[in-house]
Amino acid sequence: MNAWALPLADAQPAWSRALPAVVQAVGAPDFDTRVLQALDEAALGVGSWSVYQVWRDRPPQLHLSGSRGVADTTRDCFAAYRDAGLYRRDSSFDAVRPGHAAVLRMHADEAPSHDHRQAIYLRHGVLERLSVVQRGDDGAVFAVNVYRHAHQGRFGDGELAGFAQLAPVLLAGVQRHLALRQPAPDLRAALKARCAALTERELDVCERLLRGWSFDGIAADLGLSVATAKTYRARAFTRLGLHFKSELFAAFLPGGDCPPQG
Repeated sequence: MNAWALPLADAQPAWSRALPAVVQAVGAPDFDTRVLQALDEAALGVGSWSVYQVWRDRPPQLHLSGSRGVADTTRDCFAAYRDAGLYRRDSSFDAVRPGHAAVLRMHADEAPSHDHRQAIYLRHGVLERLSVVQRGDDGAVFAVNVYRHAHQGRFGDGELAGFAQLAPVLLAGVQRHLALRQPAPDLRAALKARCAALTERELDVCERLLRGWSFDGIAADLGLSVATAKTYRARAFTRLGLHFKSELFAAFLPGGDCPPQG
């Protein structure tokens, strides 16, 4: 038998100290506060954060936000982003390809439009944003953003590297927390109520799509080829009067949210 001692906290990179706190906070009612504190104390110097989803065909949704050491204007910022339609012209996430995730950095001067810069960054003293962003196959963006404020200065090279190392766990932890927070709807019954003509296989495929499964996963679980799974999806969508996966989410998930991409 072999045994290894865990490294002492003082011997670990500063950013890694946030990992246990993120994992332990999942499912907790004060998740947003605990994670922000962990990020700040892990030598990242974060003043505020927000978690939201953005679609092209409907308004974005804010899931989590908060501030530490500064006035909490995160909801005011998001209201400006949503209500003024700034999300429709937000090109700051365009570098992330569908089906991929990435870490992005944006200074206030790099905001995608004058209105965006004025209404969110300059008005509220926000200097810089770091994001870990995942884009779904349908183009929807799921973003976990942390912000530095004017009095804090820009993120340094060490902080950027630390955030990049932490980002996969932070993204997964946030998505898992949101999934646990929402009650699981009876998706199969809702589909059947919408269209009694759906076959069992069509229900199987649509239910798994609503739970965030990929076609590869659906096919493997049901013992089908990927092409056959997509055929059942197409038939079901015809019966339901739908054309896109985003329409399925909007019709059957609470608030119309896409399931977190895992």
